[in-house]
Order: sequence, then C-alpha cells, then structure tokens
Amino acid sequence: MKDKLRQLAEAAGLLLEWENSDGEPCQLSTQVQRTLLGILGFATDNEAAMDEGLQRLKRLHTPESPAEWPPLLTVDCETPITLPSVLPPGTDFILVLEQGGRVEGNLNSDGTMPGVAEIGYHQLHIANTELTLAVAPHQCYTPADASGKTAPKLWGLATQLYALRRPGDGGIGDALALEHCVTQAANQGADAVAISPTHAMFSADPERYSPYSPSTRLLYNVLYSAAENLFGEARVDEAQARNGLQAELRRLEANDFLDWPEAARAKLSWLRYLYDDFMAREDNAAQALRQDMQAFRRAGGDLLEDHCRFEALQREIGPGDWREWPTELRDPASPELARFAQTRAHEIGFHAFLQWITADSLSRAQRAAREGGMTIGLITDLAVGADAGGSQTWSRQTDMLEGVSIGAPPDLFNGQGQDWGLAAFSPFGLKRSGFRSFIDMLRSAFAHAGGLRIDHILGLMRLWLVPHGASPTEGGYLSYPLEDMLRLVALESWRHRGIVIGEDLGTVAPGFRQRLAARGILGMQVLWFEQDEEQHYLAAGEWSPDAMATTSTHDLPTVAGWWAGRDIEWRSRLGLLKSTQSAESEQQVRRQERAKLATTLGLLGGTPTAETLEAADIPASQVLNACARHLGATPAPLILLPVEDALGLEEQANLPNTVDEHPNWRRRWTANANDLLVSDEVRERLAELTRTRKAISRGKPSRSALFGRSTHE
Repeated sequence: MKDKLRQLAEAAGLLLEWENSDGEPCQLSTQVQRTLLGILGFATDNEAAMDEGLQRLKRLHTPESPAEWPPLLTVDCETPITLPSVLPPGTDFILVLEQGGRVEGNLNSDGTMPGVAEIGYHQLHIANTELTLAVAPHQCYTPADASGKTAPKLWGLATQLYALRRPGDGGIGDALALEHCVTQAANQGADAVAISPTHAMFSADPERYSPYSPSTRLLYNVLYSAAENLFGEARVDEAQARNGLQAELRRLEANDFLDWPEAARAKLSWLRYLYDDFMAREDNAAQALRQDMQAFRRAGGDLLEDHCRFEALQREIGPGDWREWPTELRDPASPELARFAQTRAHEIGFHAFLQWITADSLSRAQRAAREGGMTIGLITDLAVGADAGGSQTWSRQTDMLEGVSIGAPPDLFNGQGQDWGLAAFSPFGLKRSGFRSFIDMLRSAFAHAGGLRIDHILGLMRLWLVPHGASPTEGGYLSYPLEDMLRLVALESWRHRGIVIGEDLGTVAPGFRQRLAARGILGMQVLWFEQDEEQHYLAAGEWSPDAMATTSTHDLPTVAGWWAGRDIEWRSRLGLLKSTQSAESEQQVRRQERAKLATTLGLLGGTPTAETLEAADIPASQVLNACARHLGATPAPLILLPVEDALGLEEQANLPNTVDEHPNWRRRWTANANDLLVSDEVRERLAELTRTRKAISRGKPSRSALFGRSTHE
C-alpha cells in the first residue's frame, strides 16, 4: 500500500525528496501525500483506487493512441520530433505552417518526425488526428538580439508605476506619467524601464490592490489607463466636472501616500461619465473610436468578454469570492450567465472600454520608449499567481488548481514557511487545454513591452502548494512541465521581440539556473546577495554575465535605507526581528556590513582598515554613486537601477510579512515624472552609470569604474 502510494505521488508530480535552504534533505510525509493527491483528484483510499489513478496518469504521460494526444505539443526547432505515442515508420503527415504553406512528409525509420525550422504554432495532421505543434527557438530573444551586440552592456531603471506623478493623475500613477518617465529616462541614456505588475485588479473591490495578487494575469489594471490620450484633456475635465470630483481628485493627487480605494472609486466614477458620453456621441471622431474599440473587443474574444462579465457580476453581487455566488453564476458558460450578459450589455461594455483605453495607454508608453532610443523599452512584471477569488480562476476553472494556494517551505528567513494565498495553474489542466492560459498570459505581458520579468520563475519547474486550512509546513512541491513552458516562453519572446528575466532568488533547485541560461533567460543578481563564502561583497568582475544586475528589489531595503539602517528600524518597530535578534545586535552587524561594502566599492582607499562604519562616516549620496559605478562595471548584459536608488530614497516599496503596518505599494514620489530625474545629483549618477557601461563595453574600464573611489576625492 505504501509503495503504491509512492508510485502514485511520483506519477502525479509530487516531489517526495528535496533539499531545504540549509541543504538538508527533506521528505514529504505520507499524510501530506494523501492530502495533496486528493486535491489533485486522485483517491488513495485503497489499492484499487490508486491503480485507477496510475492508469489515468499513464494515459496522460504516455498515451496509447493519437486519439489521446494533448491538443498542443511543444518542440525545439530543427530537432527531430518524438511523438506522444509510437507510430509506424513511414506514417504520412501534413504540417500546415502558421505563416502559410504546408509540409508533407513521412515519419523517419525510428518513428520520429523530421525537425521543423520555422518557429510558430503549426497544425499537424497525422494518423487521423490534428494537433498544434508549437515549434520554439532554442533560446529567448536576448539583450544581444535587441542591441545587435555580442556582449551588450545595457542599463535601465526599475519603477513602481503607481508611484509616478503627473498633473491630473487623480492620485494614481498611470501610463501617461509612465510615458513622461520613459522619455526622461531615454534622454539620460537608459535602454529600459522595468515596471511593477499591470495585471487586472478588482474594480468593484478596490481594497484589494496588491499588484502581486491580481484578479487575473490575462488582462490589465484599468486604474493605469490615461483617457487623455484618446479623448483629450477637455473631455476628461468635463467628465470629472460632471460628477463633481475635481476637488477630490486634486486632494488625492497631493497625498504622499496612494489611497487606493478612494482614488480608484473616484477614477472609475468619472470614467463612467466619459464612457456614457462616448457611447452617446454621433460625431465622426466618436464613431471612428467606437470602431476601434469594437475591433479591440473582437480581438479579445472570450478572454476579454469573460473578464468584463466577471467585473459586472461583482459590481452587482458585491465584493467577495465568486465561489460564494449563486450556483448558476459560477459557470461562465451557463445560460443564466448569457442572460445576465444580455441585460447588462452597457455595464459589460464599460469594462471592455476600460481595458481598451488601458491597452492603448500602455502601448503609447512603449512606443515613446522606443522612439526615445531605448533598446528594450518597458519590461513588465509577471506575478507568480492570481487571487483565488478573481476573474482568472472563475473564467478558466479547469486550468487552475482548487483547494491549495502557492507558498514557500520553511527557510532561513521564515521558519514556519509562507502561504501567499494565490491560485496556481494545474499542470494537468494546462496540458489538457493546450497551455491556453499560459500562452494568453505571456501574450498579455509582452503585448506592450520589450521585456518580461517572471516572478518566482522556479514556479515553472515546481511550486510549494499549501492545502487550504493547513500550515505552510504541511505543504509540498508539485512539479510542472518545465520544458514545455520554457519553449513557450522562448516562442512568445521571439514573436514579441522581448527579453526575459527570471526572478531566481532564494532556494533554487540544483542546475536550474543553468537551464535558464541555456534558454537565454537572464537570472537576477542583487547587490545584497552577491557575496563570497566569507560574506564579503563580490568585486564587479566576479558577477555573472548570465543575469540582470540590480542594487535592490521592491521587497528589500533601498541603498540609502540600508546604509541608514532604516530597514532595521522598521523590523524592530513592527516586531519582525527573530527571537535571537535585537535592534542593537542588528545595527552592530550593519556597521560591519557597511565596512565590507565600502571596501568592495573602493570607498576606503587602497588599504582599508575600518572594520565597522557608522552611516554618517560616508554620505549616502557617495555610496549611491559608488553602487551605480559598481553595477555598471559588472559583466551583466543589463543593469536595472531602482528609481529609489537613482533618487537616493530611504523607504522601500514593500515590507514582507506586513499588511497595514507598513504602507506597502502606496508610496508616491514627490516630483512629477517629467522632473523626476532632472536634479544635478541624479543626472550625474545616471551619467556615471552610462560612462561605466560604455567603458566596460569597450573592454577598458577605468580603475574607478572597477573599484570605486576613495572618500577623499
């Protein structure tokens, strides 16, 4: 019985053994195996039930006939193709190419199909069966492809989109402010601007605003729309005036912190007036724009329609989880849902209107980046999961797992593990659907960008899943079809001419980073983690050429904040220190770390002797400049400097393990986007980064570029 359970668990993709963050071996308990298998749809009550599950999995993994093949098969270009089940050598096939034309042939003597040189989604007809053959390039589109240089040395900025300001933004950074920002960054020599996630949220429930817990990753956050682009400022002003919100909007704009619920309600309110006016107008301009919107809606198909219906339903029923809706409304394909759509056509149209102007706004920002001379332009951010009560889980139920949420096992920083409360793809559902949701998600992310950052990219290989109601320690790893997903990433990357960055921080399976590099996916290297075994910071030349380099991330301290010990103050104040730590012990460690960092940056001269440093010993601005030079001198093909570190800000965007105690995802920058980078200090910092990148590109970096400068310059 125990052996049968193990066979079933392994066949279902559960990892029974793994190493934790300390390198210690771990095993999945029998009880957790049973719990997770039950959630995945495999009974473990007796051997007969487990045999039935094993037979189902065998048919899924090794189907006996073409009638049982999945609807989509991924392959590498110019590589012989092994079909899901054995067919006789010489079997005829017809391949209808996506771009036109067809290839007729026969299976080779070993039963394989000859490799296909043309990448794309082709239709294979063989043995009375038709399926999609997704032929992928061996690598993603890379910075080398984008720049036309063998060893590019590009740089860009990383920005929190909501934090940007412009006059008239109503309190939320939007795509028009982003357009201003990328124009300014391009003027300073930047090749890219990475932005926080733009996934669709909940218009009827603006209290849910974490960008990494979206309603769906298949569409966009309509609060980032800039209607002025399509309708002009006059009509926007008129819509705002008609519902008496102008004073409230100006108040929200002046706030240092973004009030998501109030700003969202205000923006959606005046957008309704704008929509009603737009649909009632009969002038030529309005009619032409309505044709554009209808074309957008047709192109969006069921994916767009389902999301808009979800938004309309949630507005009518009220905020909450769709799984608590009336039974007849939980199925997007139900007759009751169709009747609802007929009676709420105007409301559903409003949400399509919002998606249309948001897509247009993001497209304009990317166009401004490329017209400004950026090699890459926007780099979007793909969250690891979606809110379990959101539009994606409702509209694509068979593609998602029910009963578990994504999390993380216990590690050095979280002894009890983590439960992120996010819904995960079903590996079986993905295969059965031909990976439709995964492909749609990639296309949405690449649509208006020159690059994509995939959060927690290890999730393409395995995810730690926590059963609902259980502790994170009672979770387990589930494997995903990594090679299939990597091929699809590479294929969509080339189709959109967009680079790919994989967030590979933390505990990573052995060999995983090498597999990413082989596919042309950049890893991430962060200043705070680039240390040797003795915990000294690495010299610039020792960084990896296969990863993007940055000073920090949204979940970590800024350079100025780290130097000042601001992160320690926050963790101490909120009780986030471990039982073995105190504010003073952490500050003492930080004094030692400052000296180590200053030594690596060359801020202590040629023969450094200091073992500890106070924050006041070296001005933060000087540390920031040295960090920019240090990153610039690395062999990384792309540097992304957070705007906070370009400006020298102390506060970070998000403090993990907090909700309301810290203003997560709410801080707004003081200057307007047009003026964000204009100060002499910031301009010189970015200019130094440009000079260092050019120097290292020529192979002749100056000593200061490699080792920094002393405090006495």
